Amino acid sequence: MTNPASSSSPPETDCLVVASQSRQVNRLTGVQILATGSYAPENVVRNEKLTELGYDADWIVKRTGIQARCWATDDQATSDIAYEAVVRCLDNGNINISEIDLILLATITPDQPTPSTACHVQRMLGSDAPAMDIGAACAGFMYALITGMQFVACGTYQRVLVIGADLMSRTVNPKDMKTFPLFGDGAGAVVIGPGTPDQGFHSYTLGADGNGAQLLHMPAGGTRCPTTPESLIQELQYLTMDGRSVFKWAIRTLSDSVNQVLDYAQIKPADVDLTILHQANNRIIQAAATELGLNKDDVFVNLDRYGNTSAASIPLALDEAYQAGLINPNDKVLFSGFGAGLSWGSGVWQW
Repeated sequence: MTNPASSSSPPETDCLVVASQSRQVNRLTGVQILATGSYAPENVVRNEKLTELGYDADWIVKRTGIQARCWATDDQATSDIAYEAVVRCLDNGNINISEIDLILLATITPDQPTPSTACHVQRMLGSDAPAMDIGAACAGFMYALITGMQFVACGTYQRVLVIGADLMSRTVNPKDMKTFPLFGDGAGAVVIGPGTPDQGFHSYTLGADGNGAQLLHMPAGGTRCPTTPESLIQELQYLTMDGRSVFKWAIRTLSDSVNQVLDYAQIKPADVDLTILHQANNRIIQAAATELGLNKDDVFVNLDRYGNTSAASIPLALDEAYQAGLINPNDKVLFSGFGAGLSWGSGVWQW
């Protein structure tokens, strides 16, 4: 992480050249991460607590690797936990909110349908920057990060605040063993700005396949199926998942997209200094790491303490890894997020 004052000018390379060249895999450099921050609610719910609802604590660990998750209190909304992550991010980078030119918030659990949760966070921060939400589920942070990088690479903005935040505890049915033990609440944030020509994504890819939308979705609550007394009786407001199909898809898509970005950047798995994957399930993470030939000691895992926090997963893990001293200048960090949509995003970042 570089002092913000040291890179105040936009990247030297024109954005149309920096963002090159393939329809599937691209390069986007000249952008650096100036600061990171994260927040998880103080209410820690361990597996043993879920035994009161009939769950087997050991089964949860064996099937997912999750030992605990953090759930927000009743008076906390997504904007509240996003705000806490941003405050920590700005403090860590010694950045004033007045320096932020744009706010992007990745979430699928907004405070309300409108206005955007990003606007609520903007108000709470006392900012006058443009603000908008981006919804791509567990891949949302990757979508938001790359969107923000485009503005920086083109010289439109100098400082972009990118947030991933979700209150997944509000979306799961306590009676559904396929979802209820898996998800937690959390938020992570980064500030990005102009960097050296070598900093940023040496390769990245984004993808979506709406044909798999029904594999992981919330049936009710939108215009297709508004919330009604009948939909509530049928419990259609909760997240539903075809766990077996999603598991197979996640490993295949994660492996394919990571291979794409490694090949494009001409980087071998052994050359990756740190890997931060979406923290969905430890079996997915370990299976993908094995298939890709990644050094498992360099694959960061914190889902044992937080569970699946959706769009917050990657920035929360990134902040913990950076604060622990696991990322150094010029390190190559591999990111990959995947989730509902179906959607995904992977990239090789040079710090």
